[in-house]
Amino acid sequence: MSLDSPAILEGRGLVRTYRLGATIVPALRRVDLSVRRREILVVQGPSGSGKTTLMNLLGLLDRPDEGEIALDGRPTEGLDENALADLRRDRLGFVFQNFNLVPVFTAAENVEFPLVLKGVPSSERRRRVRSLLARVGLAAREGVRPDLLSGGERQRVAIARALVNEPDVVLADEPTASLDTRTSDEILHLVDEIHRERGVAFVVATHDPRVVARAGRVVTLQDGSVVGAE
Repeated sequence: MSLDSPAILEGRGLVRTYRLGATIVPALRRVDLSVRRREILVVQGPSGSGKTTLMNLLGLLDRPDEGEIALDGRPTEGLDENALADLRRDRLGFVFQNFNLVPVFTAAENVEFPLVLKGVPSSERRRRVRSLLARVGLAAREGVRPDLLSGGERQRVAIARALVNEPDVVLADEPTASLDTRTSDEILHLVDEIHRERGVAFVVATHDPRVVARAGRVVTLQDGSVVGAE
């Protein structure tokens, strides 16, 4: 990945604080971060370092107290909730530690749901869902609900759902934390393959050294500040 590659997603001077009773707790302290097209960027750090807060801001799920998020160089500050929801749906994909699948939906319905929200015709929805479930190795499990899937299968469904709208960036927050070692390795191998095939950028927050080892670039957070980048 060239250092001159353009940034698709940027956080500039990000500050985020939370109130705990009468105490103000700083979660991020003027963090700058750029995500380049087609890269795997890992954000590492211990629990409480600000990783999840940063991911929520980059994913437009929360707003900073100070600073701005830019997508394709265009600031998102001032956009209303509907506009932010459209950007999340059309440009970003999400993979969570606890999968965040709809329990009453089948695997196929979970993957299809973002396409329903976008108004994609049913024939195109079926084509994309079947293609992605086959790609993540779940073609035979498309009619199964999450409670009957293993942890690795649930995370594969979550990856397929994250990719179904063909995003520019997928944000994954501790995607291996709920998985055993063998399943984690399988998921990381799948992410590597999809990254090469589709050219989508991945931003992965983790404290798992196996994830860090697969990164194209690593940023280290500690106490809400960037303390290292390589």
